[in-house]
Amino acid sequence: MKKLLVYYSFGGNTRTVARRIAKQVGADLAEIRTVKNYPDDYDVLVSLGKKEVESGYVPQLYPLPVNAQEYDTVIIGTPVWWYTFAPAVKSFLKTVDWKGKSVYPFATNGGWLGHTPSDFRKALKGAKVGDVLSIKFDEKTMLTPAGAIDAWAETIK
Repeated sequence: MKKLLVYYSFGGNTRTVARRIAKQVGADLAEIRTVKNYPDDYDVLVSLGKKEVESGYVPQLYPLPVNAQEYDTVIIGTPVWWYTFAPAVKSFLKTVDWKGKSVYPFATNGGWLGHTPSDFRKALKGAKVGDVLSIKFDEKTMLTPAGAIDAWAETIK
């Protein structure tokens, strides 16, 4: 069974978790990257992120170094932006036929997933979708115990 872990990370938290999970489950790793860079100013980013989520915006992405269609199991990592997955993840989700795939999402957040789990289930039509793992951070400090991430990853092996 071929496994892919694909993720989007703005500040690095999701990237750190993605690398840990990919190593543990033996998954290929691919980062979702937007063609247009986001602003570094946090307040500007928050305002822009809200507008993008509310408008349904899907940013243009650089091609992944792998073809996600060739994998049976896909793990998807995202930061939570305005109570859902990041717009870059939304763009990626539209590029794959999810029918018959097993998908395991995880989301880094400051304390609440919002409607991220139900949004994943709606976007991943035809896939078997596992429980969304919530990984809480206080800025760069991970509050979720590493053991909880490892236990979740064990269910994917």
